[in-house]
Amino acid sequence: MPSIVTYNVHGCLGVDRKLSPERIADVLAALEPDIVALQELDVGRMRSGGIDQAHAIAQRLGMKMHFHPAVSVLEEHYGDAILTALPVRLVKAGPLPGLTARPLLEPRGALWVEVDLEGHRLQVLNTHLGLIGRERVAQVDALLGPDWLGHPDCREPVILTGDFNAPPPTAAYRRLRARLGEAQNGQPGRRQATFPGRFPLLCLDHVFHAGPIAIDRARTIRTPLARIASDHLPLAVDFRITAAPALPRDAHALGAIDALSR
Repeated sequence: MPSIVTYNVHGCLGVDRKLSPERIADVLAALEPDIVALQELDVGRMRSGGIDQAHAIAQRLGMKMHFHPAVSVLEEHYGDAILTALPVRLVKAGPLPGLTARPLLEPRGALWVEVDLEGHRLQVLNTHLGLIGRERVAQVDALLGPDWLGHPDCREPVILTGDFNAPPPTAAYRRLRARLGEAQNGQPGRRQATFPGRFPLLCLDHVFHAGPIAIDRARTIRTPLARIASDHLPLAVDFRITAAPALPRDAHALGAIDALSR
């Protein structure tokens, strides 16, 4: 059964103040996911020893990766990535809107890839939204608009995942749920929080979906290692695509980057 994990890795800095991409990779390896969406990765930053964290984690997992820097200063980058061992192509990576009146807010972005999953062209988008409610609403509206989920090439099945900084009662979450299914919604038992990692209280990380996707299980990973490796817990979702395959198993042209104009 296919699975996806979304995980805000906090620059691979654990709650014990230990910096370790290897530990993040070990948390993920134990889950054996097909697709991984990561947020808050450092690439070439002095504070994390100049390591390309996205590449290091992908290499340890035996996966390919696409990285989008939401923030770039000279040779230092900070942003989000999608990892998978499946055939994949980058469709688009770009910024999301902020607030004109607050130009110093941290820039936010999104990353969109197409994954060949058992003959299906699965669209996967990863993002990390802002901390202010009005900012998140503007970013959600952009994601739902014609450049992202509303683009003609963003055909179902679709998964939109990441750290939305938006618990279920918030306006941004409600906007997304009006258009998309959400993995934890309808699951038996209480909704599982993802933040903070040691004593999780808030549901900030989500897996939204559209089209012929059935959710079999959604769970927050609370292993001892996951509870210290980052300030968030990973959210793992097992799912099925319920439609017939859209393309033959061997009919891939998914190796090259084919970015849309922004």
